[in-house]
Amino acid sequence: MEQILNSPLFGISITLIAFEIGTLIYKKIKSPLFSPFILSIIFIISFLLVFKIPSSSYQKGGDIINLMLTPATAALAISMYNKIKIIKNNFLPIIIGTFVGSLVSITSIIFMCKLFGLDDGIKYAMIPKSVTMPIALDLSQKTGGTVAVTITCVCLSGILGAVFSPALIKIFKLNNPIASGLAIGTSSHGVGTSKAIEIGETEGALSGIAIGLAGIMTVVIYTFL
Repeated sequence: MEQILNSPLFGISITLIAFEIGTLIYKKIKSPLFSPFILSIIFIISFLLVFKIPSSSYQKGGDIINLMLTPATAALAISMYNKIKIIKNNFLPIIIGTFVGSLVSITSIIFMCKLFGLDDGIKYAMIPKSVTMPIALDLSQKTGGTVAVTITCVCLSGILGAVFSPALIKIFKLNNPIASGLAIGTSSHGVGTSKAIEIGETEGALSGIAIGLAGIMTVVIYTFL
């Protein structure tokens, strides 16, 4: 049994099984609150707690899954290429929209941290919440942020973006797929982009390009903090 738990295949298998179960439930219920991403997290944590399996055993497989994040994100370039004309024709609005979105995200965190009297460790951990995990962790570590808080905030921003973005698009009547895609990608990185792809090809492509641009914009803005 110990050999199984210490194998990277254990973490990978548990993740795939949990996500598949979550996908089946989501197809039945069709509610964003039952997103496969959310359900798989709940299933994995519950499984580890019930059988008293240390997180370090799961993480051996989780680390391998994390390695796939970069090539998975790079694969979004395919949808971007398919929408290259739209991107060229709207290049300036895309740049401005992503910059404004990143700036609002950062300034809102700074304001809220000052309002509630949170220390710099928490502030710098939360500032990169809307960018992809590798960039967020690097920025947090270099500025003295609490890494655990950064991981939590990045995961939450992605989950909340994936869950509520369809409803928010309807509430604010964002009929422009470019605006919708940029908003999702800028605020909720890769997890939100997975939902944007479900909404439409244009939304997915623009959300994908927003991930990279938001990361760059956040790093640039960070230098002036």
